[in-house]
Amino acid sequence: QVQLVESGGGLVQPGGSLRLSCDASGSIIRIYAMAWYRQAPGAQREFVARISTSGSSTFYAEAVKGRFTISRDNNKNMVYLEMNSLRPEDTAVYYCNAPRGGDTYFYNWGQGTQVTVSS
Repeated sequence: QVQLVESGGGLVQPGGSLRLSCDASGSIIRIYAMAWYRQAPGAQREFVARISTSGSSTFYAEAVKGRFTISRDNNKNMVYLEMNSLRPEDTAVYYCNAPRGGDTYFYNWGQGTQVTVSS
């Protein structure tokens, strides 16, 4: 079973930036649309951004539109999330996965990477 490995999180001040990475080594992600999700303490996991198989099409949650950018490198089986102008409300554990419809996904969830935005 392929394990998704998220990395790149950390503590950053409001207005700062981070770049998250999702490593899907052992899989062939080029056949899947990929997405980022996040889960804040005490909250349900929520959608953040999605990218098509080729990378030509992206879609963002309203809360992050204009601040976050999703990208992918199919040759490296990697997905990225560039996060700028971070806000305290972006604090969460961030996960990547391949949505398959409804609330189902092609991969098991990884450990995620913690992003904390605080002064």
